[in-house]
Amino acid sequence: MTATLHLLHGFTGAGKTTFARKLERELSALRFTPDEWIVQLYGHNPPEENFLEYYNRVTDLIWQLTMQVLQSDRDVILDFGFWSRSARDEARSKAQVAGANVKLYSISCSEEIMHKRVLKRSAQLPTGALLIDENAIELFKASFESLDEDESHTIVHSDAR
Repeated sequence: MTATLHLLHGFTGAGKTTFARKLERELSALRFTPDEWIVQLYGHNPPEENFLEYYNRVTDLIWQLTMQVLQSDRDVILDFGFWSRSARDEARSKAQVAGANVKLYSISCSEEIMHKRVLKRSAQLPTGALLIDENAIELFKASFESLDEDESHTIVHSDAR
């Protein structure tokens, strides 16, 4: 049986982690959510000037583990967001090296619902959640790239939760 790398694409608050947890249970796959690791290592609100360094450290480690798990024929779910085409292409290339299939999911809901979810989550700060304020949401928008037409994917609507 060939392993599958499940890639979750979506903006902050779209419902990626909720979907990733559901998929994890359904597939008995291994799920990696970088936010949970960052919170565990650096707290809910790491300094903005260090965030990219922390994120890169965590995702580098997750990729090392992901490659090992895929090569042992177990599915992996990467709850990274995959905001850029280059990040998605790199993930597909790594899966190919590991001999794994790839399944890309587009997690979406209305912008209003995403916004409300993020602010509610930041106010409550459940385990594994990063503090994200209004300014961060606006900054993030500039980095988010929609999927291209040639990227085969499954659409998951998460408005109803």
